[in-house]
Amino acid sequence: MKKLILVRHAKSDWPEETEDFDRPLADKGLQDAMNMSRFMKNKNISIDYFVSSPAVRALNTCRIFNQTYQLNMSTADKLYNPSERNFESVIYDLDDHLNSVALFSHNNGISNFANSISEDIFHFPTCGVAGFEIDCNSWSEFDGAKKKLLFFYEPGKI
Repeated sequence: MKKLILVRHAKSDWPEETEDFDRPLADKGLQDAMNMSRFMKNKNISIDYFVSSPAVRALNTCRIFNQTYQLNMSTADKLYNPSERNFESVIYDLDDHLNSVALFSHNNGISNFANSISEDIFHFPTCGVAGFEIDCNSWSEFDGAKKKLLFFYEPGKI
């Protein structure tokens, strides 16, 4: 059994003359990411590894979560402006010794992907987190595996 956690980056800012990739987190985003990571840790949600989009706002959200979790992490270009297939490609590359992995990414891709693997239709707010149980022993079995939504948390509702 594997667990996949999807995290949309926290609220970002868009200063003038800043490229989309380089957008920083807004103050609210920094606070939401700290609160959400602590909330998840306090709920005993175990995570073995983080994979983040390399975009500044996603990577900084991941780094804030990592202040709480203290894990190894990596980036995957495929999580920036992702399609559903991009997520699957990242998942298939995961090492099977990892049982619970969090992916940090962006809308609309993260909402579309979550809705493609769940019967629960939802839209990710910034710093929203969804956890899924994946009935498989290897990440390579992801596509055909039964998937179940375990939780969906939003910053304003925790």
